[in-house]
Amino acid sequence: MKTGGHPSNRRLRIEFLVSLAILLAVAVLPAIVKNAYWQGVIVVSMYFAMLAIAWNILAGYTGQFSLAPATFGMIGAYSTGLLAYYYNTGFAIGISAAIIVSGLIGLVLGRIVLRLRGPYLALTTLSFAEIMRLVISNSIDFTRGDLGLNVPGIFQDRLPYYYMMVLVLLIVQVGLFYLLRSRAGLYLRAIRDDEIAAASRGVRIVYWKTFAFTLSAAICGLAGALYGHFAQFVSPELGLLQQTGVVISMVVIGGLGTMVGPLIGALLVYVASEFLRDVGNYQLVVFALLVIIFARFFRAGLWGILLALFGIRAPRPVAVAPAAE
Repeated sequence: MKTGGHPSNRRLRIEFLVSLAILLAVAVLPAIVKNAYWQGVIVVSMYFAMLAIAWNILAGYTGQFSLAPATFGMIGAYSTGLLAYYYNTGFAIGISAAIIVSGLIGLVLGRIVLRLRGPYLALTTLSFAEIMRLVISNSIDFTRGDLGLNVPGIFQDRLPYYYMMVLVLLIVQVGLFYLLRSRAGLYLRAIRDDEIAAASRGVRIVYWKTFAFTLSAAICGLAGALYGHFAQFVSPELGLLQQTGVVISMVVIGGLGTMVGPLIGALLVYVASEFLRDVGNYQLVVFALLVIIFARFFRAGLWGILLALFGIRAPRPVAVAPAAE
């Protein structure tokens, strides 16, 4: 399928190039930020960026509102952690297993729930998220429950983790760019824009929704596995609904349905949350208010505001919760 010079493809190329520039800036940041703590903060923000990118594939490009991205990150973290804890497997096997397990669970869940729409899909994924968190929390003999699970590290220092996360984010962004330029990306956006019209043109709605759900879950599993090896500890708190709320706020603030938005949102929101840590839980109130403001007045997010400053038309705001049938 030739993409030609369609405006949406030109916009996609711009977003891709800007996302590469952001990753390049992040890659050179350790030359300025030499403090190990703040390097660790940026590593965690890149973990959230991967979750945000994964959720954006489902919500921003397919129009399906899931409340389980943090849960799939938790599943990925526990997949590699449990394999290392019980079988002493290497990190390569553990991370691969995390991607496969999260993707397979996403595939099964997708086949079950993606015939639903709107609030029913959101409530079903919320129920799944809480069930998985409670199962892990209460399976004390197997997962150690709320005590958490130690995960072996990959490197001795933080800087190698830092560049590993940058590299993985780069690979994810490149893969997403080529996906969106392909026929599959066209199908996903057609489902988002008008599901009935897409079906009338022969698009296999459930198949492509399931594909998006599976891909999103697999990326979340990858992010969770990398985070587990970095933190060297995982717990059921990774799957809290609050974590999913943070991911959603990052995408909404950065720009829903864009390649740049999740990166901008994750880096800015998480770093800002560290500065606001001293004010306690009020930081959650601040981000909740920001989400309300952006959703009401700046639906294109920070990326849309930046485009407007340069006189470029922002992409049309995305609706992620179509009315239920």
